[in-house]
Amino acid sequence: MKKVILIPDSFKGTMSSATVCRIMESAIRVSFPDAQVISVPVADGGEGTVEAFAQACGGEILKCPAVDPYFNGIEAFIGLIDNGQTAVVEMAAAAGIMLRRENHNIEVTTTYGVGQLIEYALDLGVKKIIVGLGGSLTTDGGCGMAAALGVKFFDDTGAPFIPVSGTLCDIRGINKTALDKRLSKVELVAMCDINNPLFGERGAAYVFSPQKGASPEQVVFLDNGLRNLAAVAAHDLSFTDSAFPGAGAAGGLGFGMKAFLNAGMQMGIQTVLDTVNFDTLAADADLVISGEGRLDAQSLGGKVVIGIAQRTKKLGVFLLAIVGSMSEDVSAVYPLGVNAVFSTNRAALPFEKARLRCQSDLYDTVADIMRVKK
Repeated sequence: MKKVILIPDSFKGTMSSATVCRIMESAIRVSFPDAQVISVPVADGGEGTVEAFAQACGGEILKCPAVDPYFNGIEAFIGLIDNGQTAVVEMAAAAGIMLRRENHNIEVTTTYGVGQLIEYALDLGVKKIIVGLGGSLTTDGGCGMAAALGVKFFDDTGAPFIPVSGTLCDIRGINKTALDKRLSKVELVAMCDINNPLFGERGAAYVFSPQKGASPEQVVFLDNGLRNLAAVAAHDLSFTDSAFPGAGAAGGLGFGMKAFLNAGMQMGIQTVLDTVNFDTLAADADLVISGEGRLDAQSLGGKVVIGIAQRTKKLGVFLLAIVGSMSEDVSAVYPLGVNAVFSTNRAALPFEKARLRCQSDLYDTVADIMRVKK
C-alpha cells in the first residue's frame, strides 16, 4: 500500500480529528512504514475549525482583536490558507460558548466580533472567506456581525442601534447601503452541518438556546425576536427565505450570512473536501480512512463519513470507516459508498469506560486492519 488519505471527524467527547489522524498514522506505519500518509483533520464549523484547516492546508493562524459576545475586547484569530488567498473565520473565536462568563445572560450577547473578524480578513485582501458556523453563545440572527460590517438597524423612533440577542424585537428597519463594498468582490461561504430554519419549533431559539443558558420564557422571547427580524428583512431587504437549511445555525447567524452578506451555504464536509482538492488528492489513493464517534441513521444526512463516501464512490477508491460505535442499521451506509465499517470499542464497554481507553483502542483497531491489508 503506497498512499493513504486520513480524513476523520472528531470523536465527540474523546478525541479531536487531529488526534485521530495522528494515532491512525502511527498504527499504519507499523505495517507500511514507507507509505505516503496524508492527514486531513475535519472540523464541523465550531471550535477548532481554523486549526483544522490550517493543519490540513499548511496555512497559518493570525491573531487579531475583536469583541467577545458581551462586547468586551479580546484577542481572537483567523486562519489564512491557499497562499493567503483564503481566510477561515471561526465564529466561535469571537462569539463562542467557550467565552461564556459568570452572570451570563443570553439576551445581551452579540456576533459583532464575528463581523470584525470578517473585516480583518477583508483588510488582508483575500479572495475567499470561509465562515464556520458552530459552537455559538448567541441568538442574534447575525445582526451584530452585520452591524460591524456596515448594516444599519433602526428602532421605532428611527434611531440606529446594534441589535443583540434580546433586542431583535425592537428592529423596525434595516438598511444595507453602507455595507462594506469589498464583500461583493470576495467569495463568501458559510459552512455548517445543521439544516434548522431560523425560527419555530426547529429553529435557533427552541433547539439551541437552552444549552446557551436560555430559560423556557427566554426561548419564546428569543424566537419572537427572530420572527420579527425575518419579517423586517422580508420588507426592507426583500429577503423572504427564513427556512432555508442552516438558517438557524449559530443562533441564526446562518440567516444573517445569507440575508445580509449574500453568502453561499455549504455543508461543512463539502467545504473541507473542496478546499483541500480532495478529488485530486484521493484519485490515486489505495485507501481512504474516515470515521467519527458514532455512525448511525443520523450520519446519512450528509455528515463527514457519508460526504466523503459520495466522493470516493465516484473515484472508485476504497473507503474504510472507523467509528467509536455504530447502530444496528449501519449497513445502510454501504450502498452510499462506504466499503467497510469497524468499531473501536473492542471490549464492548459503555461510553464512560470506553472513552478512558479510546486512544489505545483506536490504535489497536487500525493496526489490526493493516495486518489484514498487508
